Amino acid sequence: MGSIAESIQMLSIQLVPFIMAVVFHEFAHGYVANRWGDSTAKNLGRLTLNPIPHIDVLGTLVFPMINMLTGMNLLFGWAKPVPINPTRFRKYRPGLFWVSLAGPGMNFLLAFVSAFACCAILTWMPPTFYLHEPLLRMAMVSISLNYALGIFNLIPLPPLDGSKIVESFLSYELTRKYESVAQYSFFILMALLFSGALSLLSYPIHFCSEVTLRLVGYLFGGIF
Repeated sequence: MGSIAESIQMLSIQLVPFIMAVVFHEFAHGYVANRWGDSTAKNLGRLTLNPIPHIDVLGTLVFPMINMLTGMNLLFGWAKPVPINPTRFRKYRPGLFWVSLAGPGMNFLLAFVSAFACCAILTWMPPTFYLHEPLLRMAMVSISLNYALGIFNLIPLPPLDGSKIVESFLSYELTRKYESVAQYSFFILMALLFSGALSLLSYPIHFCSEVTLRLVGYLFGGIF
């Protein structure tokens, strides 16, 4: 009974930062695309921080909840991809580069914001306040979770953001050949997952999380 209660508590702490991470990620893609001349996301009502238009029932709710409740080390999930039409960019290559980088970049920014929130809670919120521990744990989870999402999406495997960044430097013919890998991407990711290769991402995730906490903590007087 206790383990079920602990799992539900962990779910409540992880789910909000996860939804924020994937929603802000997709919003960033749409926002930067709009700045580069592609208003597709805006026209379809996806240029919003309201999570409802971005939620994919399986990817945003079911899979993450299963991961959290079962205690899996890898949080697997996604939001509905924001529709992007690169042919509408004012300049194709730089537009594709910055739009693709916007999603992971937003997650790295959220990791810093979460670190500031963590330090602010420790500095100014009384430990006796009933939400002190849940909010602190939520902020801590948000740091590593955003780094995990950002770093994972930088993997240069179509259709992840990292592949689009690579494509911004390729010729048309090379891009077509590169994108043909997408039909095998799911199987490649599953092979990486079950072989344990994806667990290597835990090292940069942990490193970035620690450095961010220590850097922001230094600004708050060295609380870490």
